[in-house]
Parts: sequence; C-alpha cells; structure tokens
Amino acid sequence: MNNKSSKLSFLDRYLTLWIFAAMALGIFLGWGVPSLSVGLAKLSVGTTSIPIAIGLIIMMYPPLAKVNYKELGKVFKNPKILGLSLVQNWFIGPILMFILAFVFLKSDSELMTGLILPKISPLALIALLFTIIVMFMFKGKYIVELPLDVIKVGIPLIIYFIAMFSISFYISYKSGVDYKRTTTLAFTAASNNFELAIAVAVAVFGIESKVAFAAVIGPLIEVPVMIGLVNVALYWGRKYFSYSKGEDVQ
Repeated sequence: MNNKSSKLSFLDRYLTLWIFAAMALGIFLGWGVPSLSVGLAKLSVGTTSIPIAIGLIIMMYPPLAKVNYKELGKVFKNPKILGLSLVQNWFIGPILMFILAFVFLKSDSELMTGLILPKISPLALIALLFTIIVMFMFKGKYIVELPLDVIKVGIPLIIYFIAMFSISFYISYKSGVDYKRTTTLAFTAASNNFELAIAVAVAVFGIESKVAFAAVIGPLIEVPVMIGLVNVALYWGRKYFSYSKGEDVQ
C-alpha cells in the first residue's frame, strides 16, 4: 500500500493543494482583475464559454479513453457486486442528494440544481485546474462578497459524501462482500461525476449561472473529504475485515 502511494506523481500527490490554489487564483483574478473575466466572457458562443468547453473536453477525454470495453462482460459474472453498485449509485445516491439539496437549498433553486447535477490523468488534472481558475474568475467578486453560498453548497455535499460512503460500506459488508470490493463500492458510490455535471451546467445554464457555480464547488469539497475517508476505510478494514495496513488491496 505504501509503495503504491509513493509512486503517485507530484501532481496527484498534492491534488488537494492544486485545486485550492486554482480556486484562490481564480477568485483573486476575478475580484482583483475584473477585465480578465470580461475578456473571457467575449469568447463565448451563446451560453457556452469556449475556454471552458476546451478545458472540459480535455478533462473528460482521458478517463473515457482508458475504458477497456472488452472487459465489460466480466461485470456480469458477479451479480451481487453489480446489483449493489446499481442500487447504491442509481437509487440511494440520487435520492440522498435530492433530499440534502431540498433541505439545505430549497430557497435557492439554482444552487439546488447545481448540487443535484453532479484517476485523473495529468492532462485531465491540468484541464480541471484551468477550468476551476476560469470559472472562479467569473465568480471571484461574487464569492468574496457572498461566501455564504459556498458554505450553503458545501455543507450538504460533506454530509452526502460521508453518509453515502458509510451506507455503501455497511450494505456491502453486511452482504458478505470482501474488503477490496466493499471499499471500491463505497468510494464509487460516494464520489460524483463532477466533470460531467460542470459540462452540463455550463452548456445549459451558462458559465456565469449559480448552477455552474454550485457544480464547480463539488470537487473542491470532494477531494479533501475523500482523502479523509481513506483513513476511515483503513480503520474499518482493520476492525471488520482484519485488514493489515501493509497488505495489498489492489
């Protein structure tokens, strides 16, 4: 486990830092140099920002290109794992997110929509950081003046990540799934497709909408929470599966 962690690239190892740095840079540029966001706003076709579109395409292509479609048949060889994954990701997850969005953001339909919508390669990571910088440039002044909206979106997201991870882990454990697959199911269920959510929000509602703003908050909250949940998974592995930290779970 430690050997695999030590092989992470410099970009991957400090992913949280880069994301928060990109957010801070975007806010600073948007608030301190408003002419930049005005200039970028002109590079649009309808509600679609060309720089953001390029960043999203570059960000989404590497994960999709790495899918080995020849291996898809193996998915159906373990109906229990497939069933758990479908229930957790397509039933429990959407319902939980909708409930949290309604409870915390029912007074703001745009932020509520942005919350519900929702191994990066080095190129995809750079594209993600670029996208975050540009989006926060557009919203820099807004974030500085109204930081409460960041908190309003962040609270239900934190609750969702922790709750969904715990629910998935518990269900998988009680279903007799081994530690490796239980952990995989839990992290898959807790994570969100924020790249797709950002793309949809920008294309449908526009780069300067509150929907797009809420969508881009997702990865900023998700990364540190998921890193924290790694320690939770290791603890539960030792407690419920007699998993040793030095053991290879890949």
